[in-house]
Amino acid sequence: MDIAPPATGAADGTVGKALDVLDMVALHGRPVRFSELLAEGRFPKATLYRLLQTLTNQGMLAYDPERQSYAPGMRLVRLAHSAWRQSSLAPVARPHLDALAALVGETVHLAQLDTGQVLYVDKRNARQPVEMFSQAGKVGPAYCTGVGKAMLAFLDESELARALTRQSFHRFTQHTLASPAELTTELTAIRARGHAFDREEHEPGIICVALPILTQGNRVLGALSVTSTTERTSLTSLEALVPKIKETAARIAAEAESWRFPEQDTKGGR
Repeated sequence: MDIAPPATGAADGTVGKALDVLDMVALHGRPVRFSELLAEGRFPKATLYRLLQTLTNQGMLAYDPERQSYAPGMRLVRLAHSAWRQSSLAPVARPHLDALAALVGETVHLAQLDTGQVLYVDKRNARQPVEMFSQAGKVGPAYCTGVGKAMLAFLDESELARALTRQSFHRFTQHTLASPAELTTELTAIRARGHAFDREEHEPGIICVALPILTQGNRVLGALSVTSTTERTSLTSLEALVPKIKETAARIAAEAESWRFPEQDTKGGR
């Protein structure tokens, strides 16, 4: 289940509404028709049409007259590539992910927080790949994923409070933490031991161990996880990899700080 970003148009005027429309188009993951966007009920027909026209004229969206559909435009693609290079951990982390994946032979994820949710920014598949939700560029829930909980656990009190208001607490499996109280208890345990688990909380049969990527001042930059299946391994076996994951996370953090990595938006701003 994809996580829709919070609407900000009402608070941020025309610019906020336009960004909401970009989110709506992007979240479909395919070219989308006007009628589909209108059915979401976020904007009146005239307002939605005007915003789509403006975004298309500015190259942020591309309109296919034959299919009568909208998709992300090339200007948006260029901006996305620039943001990926400048604001994502992915370029810094790439060689370290390669090394960790080669060592452990399991799926490795790199993630960051985006308005209280998990943004997967890079991934290395296991030697024997497993089909799962996570893909680079996808947004997932923080409260029931290893990387999400690893990041939430190390936010400061005010940032955590904001992030918790953005969790849906939908029960994906019988193991999902489905309330703020359950999650809060879990985050306390994660802070104490230094790493998080996904105990089949988001997808049946999928387990992982995850660690936060922290600056020297303990600011959360992102998180790193090693993921596998209950058929192939156990949480105990994955936990034995914590020293290697921790070492990799420390290397990524050190390089990110030396690159003057920008402040992460854990406060829910745009």
